[in-house]
Amino acid sequence: MYLTDRRKAIVQISYTNKRIVFASTTQQGSNPTVLDYFCVSSDCYNSVRAQYIKLLFKIELMLLILTFILSFVFASFVEYWLHRMMHIFPRFGRDIVPHYEHHRENTANGVLQEFRDYALVVPLSLLALFISIPVGTSAVAGSIVYAAFSAYAHQLQHENPTKCVWMKMPVHYVHHKYNQWEHNFGLAVDWWDRVFGTYKAVDWLTESELQQAYKGYWQIKW
Repeated sequence: MYLTDRRKAIVQISYTNKRIVFASTTQQGSNPTVLDYFCVSSDCYNSVRAQYIKLLFKIELMLLILTFILSFVFASFVEYWLHRMMHIFPRFGRDIVPHYEHHRENTANGVLQEFRDYALVVPLSLLALFISIPVGTSAVAGSIVYAAFSAYAHQLQHENPTKCVWMKMPVHYVHHKYNQWEHNFGLAVDWWDRVFGTYKAVDWLTESELQQAYKGYWQIKW
């Protein structure tokens, strides 16, 4: 038996003894319109139930993907502002975090050690566990993936900046090469520099970069 298409916005489906109740919000008022259908065959009931479960799965999957992306982007936002604060407040960048020393030496500690430092943002994503365990897990995964990506990008720009092909200009390499204190605070991405007006394009690809010995994407200190 086929269910009549009433072109309603269905917001709730419940089952009682193979009785399918569709609650629609298309009618004005606080109480939704209730449309009752009775499935005389078990095939009809099972078909509607399977479609409903499939719809819920798709919605939950989209929510988890969105959470992962938002967590990834949020981690880059936190990273940008922490780096920028190190330059705005000398005590923070010199005494609490040895960032000024990092500028003097212009070296990186290796991907694994950098990842350990960048992963400090992960506890912030644990707050998503208060929403649900799947959402919290997705948020944690997003922040961890960004921390790993950022650690790799940081090391790559110190050792082989020409391989940083996902950005038109390797902002962190330029930040160090020209000792910039008011521009290019991004590490793995340049989004926030562009958003907050700190992006400064320079003609960075000079003879010294072009004459660097060839190294692959993974030939860096790990």
